[in-house]
Amino acid sequence: MRKSKRVREIAKLVDVEKTYKLAEAIEILKKCPQLKFDQSVEVSLKTGVDIRKSDQQVRGTVALPNGTGKQMTVIVFARGEKLQEALDAGAEFAGTEELLERVKNGWTDFDAVISTPDMMREVGKLGKVLGPRGLMPTPKAGTVAADVATAVREVKAGKVEFKTDKGGVINNLVGKLSFETSKLVENITTLLGVVSRSKPATAKGQFLQSLVISSTMGPGLKVDLHSVADLQGAE
Repeated sequence: MRKSKRVREIAKLVDVEKTYKLAEAIEILKKCPQLKFDQSVEVSLKTGVDIRKSDQQVRGTVALPNGTGKQMTVIVFARGEKLQEALDAGAEFAGTEELLERVKNGWTDFDAVISTPDMMREVGKLGKVLGPRGLMPTPKAGTVAADVATAVREVKAGKVEFKTDKGGVINNLVGKLSFETSKLVENITTLLGVVSRSKPATAKGQFLQSLVISSTMGPGLKVDLHSVADLQGAE
């Protein structure tokens, strides 16, 4: 099967055997043939946790200094004056029974869900809809909060959740390909720094094992973790 012109051009730029420095990898992604949309940039970070042990699950949040570049649609479950507070802070939708019913019926045209603590008994019943998409609010992610205005603003500003999957890998959006290289480096360095400080006490050996960076329709490039500054506890 003949490879497309774009694939052939990418192959000329990428050495699949090489491990790149972070800024170098980003520059290569930028040199790949452009598409008609602004591609997202994502990282896949392999950790050394034992995923069979519940106390080695890695999960937390990080505020990316330059945001993700993604326009986040936020919905808030709340009552009373909290509804207006959420809307004033930038939430696209805020409600109670009517919003619960809408989501229960399968509506998922949003990127983040925030709930006040008193609403979680009802929101918890939406697990079949929100759970598979990773949208269920949790206190650890800061999406169960009495101060809904602050929670909304943080999500809008680029606060993202990270967690290990079944393979012990953390996959996260870190920006757009149109971002300056320095801003992508700063976002990735910030993410890895927070993740490295989230190392479970019971995890043995090297915690951060490998890093791959990619764009939506671009190649995956292996990155030398030692080229990423400020990795506290990465060894």
